[in-house]
Amino acid sequence: MDRRQPFGEVFEVRTRPWAALLLLAALCLGLGAARTLAAAAEPQVPAPPAEAAATPPPAEPDQSSKAEPGHAGTAAAAEPEEHGLPASAVELARAFGLPITNSMVVSWVVALGLIVFAQVATRDMQQVPSGAQNFLEWLVAALYGLLEGIIGPHLVKRTFWFFATIFIFILASNWMGLLPGVGTIGWGHQGAHGFKVDQPLLRGANADLNLTLAMAIVFFACWIFWALQEVGVRGMAHELFGAKGETAGFMKVLMVVVFFAAGCLEVISILFRPVSLSFRLYGNVFAGENMLETMATLVPGWGWLLPIPFYFLELAVGLVQALVFMLLTAVFTLLICQHEEEAPVKATIE
Repeated sequence: MDRRQPFGEVFEVRTRPWAALLLLAALCLGLGAARTLAAAAEPQVPAPPAEAAATPPPAEPDQSSKAEPGHAGTAAAAEPEEHGLPASAVELARAFGLPITNSMVVSWVVALGLIVFAQVATRDMQQVPSGAQNFLEWLVAALYGLLEGIIGPHLVKRTFWFFATIFIFILASNWMGLLPGVGTIGWGHQGAHGFKVDQPLLRGANADLNLTLAMAIVFFACWIFWALQEVGVRGMAHELFGAKGETAGFMKVLMVVVFFAAGCLEVISILFRPVSLSFRLYGNVFAGENMLETMATLVPGWGWLLPIPFYFLELAVGLVQALVFMLLTAVFTLLICQHEEEAPVKATIE
C-alpha cells in the first residue's frame, strides 16, 4: 500500500492529467496553426518579367547571346543539391481556413496515443499493478519524487500536472520523430544519389518551431498564474525589485538602487525565457533529424547502416531535452513562488 501512495495522491481523478494533456495539445496546435497561417499570408515579391530578363545587353549582343546558354548550363550544374529536413513544416491540407501541417499530424498522433495508453492503464486498477498500470505508476511516482525534491511538496501538488504532462509529451514526440517513415516518406524528385524527399508526409513535432514556441508561451501563462496565486502582485514586485539583506543608512539606499536595476534586467530575462526555451528544444531536435538525414545520404549504398549509432544518440538527446525543458520550467516557477522564511525567534531564559 505504501508503494501505491504517490500514485494515489497524484491521480485523485484519473483523467485529470490526461485531460490537461489534451488541453495543452489543443492550445499548442492552435497557436502553431495561427502562426503558420500568418506566415503563409505574407506577400511574395513578384518575379521580373520574362522579356526583360531575356533581353541581352545592347553593347555586345553577339557575345552575350553565345555565352548565355553555356553559362546557364554551368550554373545549373554547379548548383549544389540541398539535403536535410525542410526549414518549415509542409502544409498538407486546410480545415476551416486553417492549415494542417505534417508536424501537427504527428503531434495529434502522439497526444491521442498518450491519452489512449493512460485510459487503458487506469481502466481496471489493481492493488498489485502489472503491465501498463505498473509502468504508468512507476513513471508518475518517479517524476513526482524528482519534482518534489526540487520545488517542494507544496508547489509540486499545484504544478505537477503541467510538468509531468510536458515531459511525457516532449519525450514521446522526440522518440516518435525517430521512427522509420517520419521525414522519409513524402513527395520529392529523383536526384543524383536516389530519390530526394522535398515535402515529407510526417515531420517530428518538436522539429517545428511553432509547437515549441507554443509550449513555452503556455508555460509563461501558467508561470504568471502560479506566481500571482502564491505570492500575489506585491510579492512578485518584491521578489524582482525589492532589496535583500539587512542594511542601514547610505548602504540601504545604494542597495535599493542596485536591486531595482537588477530587477529591470530580470524582467528582460523573464520576457526572453519563452524564446530561449522554444529555440533550445527546436534547435536540438531539428539538428538531430538533419544529422540522421545527412548520415543516410553520406555514402551511397550504406544509408541503412551509417545512421544506426546516431539513432541511439538521438534517443538519449530526446530524453535529455525533455528533462531539460521540464526542470528549467520547474526551477523558474520555484524562483518566483518561494516564500521568504521568517527568522526564528530565539527563546531567552532569565
